[in-house]
Amino acid sequence: MTIAMSRLPVWPALALAFVSAVKSTPPPPAGTPTFARDVAPILYRHCAVCHHPGEVAPFPLITYPETAKRAKLIATVTASRYMPPWAPEPGYGHFQGERRLRDADIATLRRWAEAGAPAGDLKQLPPAPHFPEGWQLGTPDMTIRMPKPFAIAADGPDQYMCFDIPLHLTADKYVRGMEFRPEARSVVHHALFLLDSGHIGRQFGERYSCFGTPGFLPSGALGGWTPGTQPARMPDGLQLVMRKDSDLVMQIHYHPTGKPETDQSTLGLYFTDKPPTKWVADIALGSHQIDIPAGERAYKVRDHFTTPVDIEAVGIIPHAHYICKEMKGWAILPDGRKQWLIWIRDWNFDWQEQYRYVTPVKLPADTDLQMEFTYDNSDANPSNPNHPAKRVVWGPDTTDEMAGLHVQVVPVDMDDWHELGQALWGKFMRSVGGGFYRKPN
Repeated sequence: MTIAMSRLPVWPALALAFVSAVKSTPPPPAGTPTFARDVAPILYRHCAVCHHPGEVAPFPLITYPETAKRAKLIATVTASRYMPPWAPEPGYGHFQGERRLRDADIATLRRWAEAGAPAGDLKQLPPAPHFPEGWQLGTPDMTIRMPKPFAIAADGPDQYMCFDIPLHLTADKYVRGMEFRPEARSVVHHALFLLDSGHIGRQFGERYSCFGTPGFLPSGALGGWTPGTQPARMPDGLQLVMRKDSDLVMQIHYHPTGKPETDQSTLGLYFTDKPPTKWVADIALGSHQIDIPAGERAYKVRDHFTTPVDIEAVGIIPHAHYICKEMKGWAILPDGRKQWLIWIRDWNFDWQEQYRYVTPVKLPADTDLQMEFTYDNSDANPSNPNHPAKRVVWGPDTTDEMAGLHVQVVPVDMDDWHELGQALWGKFMRSVGGGFYRKPN
């Protein structure tokens, strides 16, 4: 008997000891939050989507043992609203999938940590959330992978690479969802997915260096990916179109991290038989005129666009780099009223997202869309990559800066699409100075 017991596997024995310890722990005083009754529902609803095995978060928060040992950390990062990562301020746009914790939830997590993280009756735990392995939206209808692995050096300048991928489509496809899976997640700064029905990108080779545009005017686009972006589902009627025989040009921005990496990223697409009934236009607010002196704590960049037709804003995508601190986007309606589109009080470069409104925001013709970004280029900014601070200008590297607020809109009357497109084309041409074509080597 003694010999048999000595051969029990170590981990089951430890697990039995842990369960015994939990059972022997006296119940917490009445009203004290417990993991089973109070904490697990909060974590499962707001945190587990990233904090489960195989996802981006550094540790899971599903079981009591893995959560209890981090109780104080959880209380601290939620009290500061560092976690869960959700940048927009409440009341300045209502977005789908908001991860913002209620004040009552934050208080519960704090009280639980202060009480020593009691387990409660673990038999009463709610069912743990289920997350599919691999593709989060299920098996894609089409997967598009970079043709060959691409090597990123340990250091050196950022690299903007375009990968031209023939799709061999024999018919138009309507995209209802997509998911991007970067293989070397730590070095992929962002990715754009552009369509090329004229096969112009093939003239530059299977892969080529590019920045800004891919060297030609794309015939369409499927959107993009930045850190923090979740798989995208297109609203009914707003499916994206991939024309027959189009190529995909995958533009990826790589940022060296001090360690050699190899990337061969993949894009998964999900199709539907239903064609779109409306088209989404991108109103790009921003500026290339960025020149921030060292030590400047409140450098501002502004832009605006007056819409010529009635539109509905369905989403918004902000973008900047490390030293941006605050982002504001709003609309001045024809009657002078101010309609907020988004306000990010404390921008975090590591958590960039594409926000979709719960209800489209109606904006009549002659509405002036405006943006203002504020940058802190001082040594007091903990996100500043330069110590001591130095001059920062607009540029492609992550240590440079950018300013972009992309408002995704749909004309209320699709007969107005051409007029809206002409106005946006004029704004685009002014921003690039009329140049977007790259002559093949």
